Amino acid sequence: MVFMRFRPRIFSPSLFGPSKPRTPTLAASPPAAAAARRRIVSMASSTTTSEDALRRALAERQAAVDAQAEAVRALKAAGAAAAKAEVDAAVEALKALKVEAGAAARRLQAAVGASGGGGGAAREEMRQAVVNTLERKLFYIPSFKIYRGVAGLYDYGPPGCAVKANVLAFWRQHFVLEENMLEVDCPCVTPEVVLKASGHVEKFTDLMVKDEKTGTCYRADHLLKDHCKEKLEKDLTLSPEKAAELKHVLAVLDDLSADELGAKIKEYGIVAPDTKNPLSDPYPFNLMFQTSIGPTGLNVGYMRPETAQGIFVNFKDLYYYNGQKLPFAAAQIGQAFRNEISPRQGLLRVREFTLAEIEHFVDPEDKSHPKFVDVADLEFLMFPRELQLSGESAKLVKLGEAVSKGTVNNETLGYFIGRVYLFLTRLGIDKNRLRFRQHLPNEMAHYAADCWDAEIECSYGWIECVGIADRSAYDLRAHSDKSGVPLVAHEKFSKPREVEKLVIVPSKKDLGLAFKGNQKMVVEALEAMSEKEAMDMKAALESKGETNFQVCTLGKDVVITKKMVSISMEKKLEHQRVFTPSVIEPSFGIGRIIYCLFEHSFYTRPSKSEEEQLNVFRFPPIVAPIKCTVFPLVKNQEFDDAAKVIDKALTTAGISHIIDTTAISIGRRYARTDEIGVPFAVTVDSATSVTIRERDSKEQIRVGIDEVASVVKQLTDGQSTWADVSFKYPSHIGPQGDQE
Repeated sequence: MVFMRFRPRIFSPSLFGPSKPRTPTLAASPPAAAAARRRIVSMASSTTTSEDALRRALAERQAAVDAQAEAVRALKAAGAAAAKAEVDAAVEALKALKVEAGAAARRLQAAVGASGGGGGAAREEMRQAVVNTLERKLFYIPSFKIYRGVAGLYDYGPPGCAVKANVLAFWRQHFVLEENMLEVDCPCVTPEVVLKASGHVEKFTDLMVKDEKTGTCYRADHLLKDHCKEKLEKDLTLSPEKAAELKHVLAVLDDLSADELGAKIKEYGIVAPDTKNPLSDPYPFNLMFQTSIGPTGLNVGYMRPETAQGIFVNFKDLYYYNGQKLPFAAAQIGQAFRNEISPRQGLLRVREFTLAEIEHFVDPEDKSHPKFVDVADLEFLMFPRELQLSGESAKLVKLGEAVSKGTVNNETLGYFIGRVYLFLTRLGIDKNRLRFRQHLPNEMAHYAADCWDAEIECSYGWIECVGIADRSAYDLRAHSDKSGVPLVAHEKFSKPREVEKLVIVPSKKDLGLAFKGNQKMVVEALEAMSEKEAMDMKAALESKGETNFQVCTLGKDVVITKKMVSISMEKKLEHQRVFTPSVIEPSFGIGRIIYCLFEHSFYTRPSKSEEEQLNVFRFPPIVAPIKCTVFPLVKNQEFDDAAKVIDKALTTAGISHIIDTTAISIGRRYARTDEIGVPFAVTVDSATSVTIRERDSKEQIRVGIDEVASVVKQLTDGQSTWADVSFKYPSHIGPQGDQE
């Protein structure tokens, strides 16, 4: 539940059905694709400078073309006075200048494509290939499809469910088990009072604009973002200064207020995309689904927009369950709901989705972490706010250096950033397309100490998938104030300590006479004063006898006299320190992570005939929907019996698998299992031993039938690598090799 909750931006045929249609070649091989992405990343830091130079060069050449064209027109207008040779030379010079201008335009287009992740057309082609495969193989499909669906709602099919379950299982292993977290499961329906305390009822909004004639609604920031990106990618006549302005708008988009957003929409002449009608000024729209609890309709509730509030309201019980010890973390996986204004981008922006959230409670005076040393040497792309505001790109930074320099606020926040990086890269996210972006000033709540988003690059650009925030003590204090139940922790002293304590004693009688019905709000404001505010008031009362005092809940200043309040510093012996813990919160959008994983795992390779391209998902075994397939080479009772023995052993070992006895060639069977990301295929070609094929290398080894389950188990659990088993077992090349 990072700040995106208040301005959300972070944060979803049969299995072996027809393998047509095939898609065009998108990558020769996984290593080639990775190398290409690395080249794009390495070029990123110099892209802005080179793009500006190319825009200037194109403008100069276009100006030369225009000048030469004018000269040709003047010569032709002169008629007989101009020699034919002179006209021909001028025309040839014009042609040469046009060739130069065309070459400059192509160089600029290539630079724009590189800075945008390969160009709009290439990204769209990549996306369509992935989405077509995912929907055809039933990873996910639009919900209620036979009724034309509902925007922002999706169903996961069998392989999609398996991938999601595997991602969540690894999340539990990586965080809940390895960090000894307390897991809870809270209701989706939340009473209004809880979400009023958290601020969601008032502040959980996006800025919306309406088509002034049809009433169709749009996300204001989406329209501005799309306009800027389209101009940068398609308008090669933009001046370097205008291009820099549009890039700056994109960099600070989340930092724009409603007025600033509206002003930019008007300045750029942005209209409704479908009708071209004028748009209204931006205004906030609350994203929560409202409902009622019980038959009367009087008890208002909401479908939760996040899972974190259930953890906060249970803090007191969880703290006692943990032996009243800090730090500790609680975690929850569950459905969340957001009534998105204009859902788009498939699983990336939906109305119902799965969140996995962690609330790590820590002493605000000690945010060190004993295991930070384990992640301090990790180096990855970081995008602090100063780089964003200056228009620069993300840079490789060591995590320990970022914490020591104060770029990341504290060790505990840094530790979770490191753990998130390890989680995502072990899932299969390309580390060269993963960055950690620090929130800009207007994105951060006033109470937050620091906040970073793990952003993953896909065909839609950089997508926020995980938020990691230090939210200070705001959430527990908000629920303490609203409920009247103190959500606090205790530090017991070995010896009593003498401390000076601020004591504020309002005179309720005098305050009641002065403020009548507003007495309670004035008393609460006086008691909530900080030490500095209280001592300033004490000095003013002693010197003047009265002072002005702002009461926020009244929205005005009131006059406080000396007899209305007593303020003093008293020495007391304390046996313990009572404090409200701070919260470090990693919040994971599971659907977004899964979609980015789909794109990062997808590639194509040629078939044996080279007339068609084969789709492959190179899922790591840990997340693959099916770990292995079993193929009897031919229809043969002996081979079928051996397959049944292997089937039973794999089931006993808890390995998801499928037996395919169809009559098509073994190569075709390999191809359609590659298309759903199955990492290993077992081919039964004898009664005593079989081959195991690895999906991406297409290498095979031969093992005994009684060893199949143990070998596959070691590979899928990560206890062994393919290189390990290839060294141990003999390789195999036979007539049953790939025939795709």
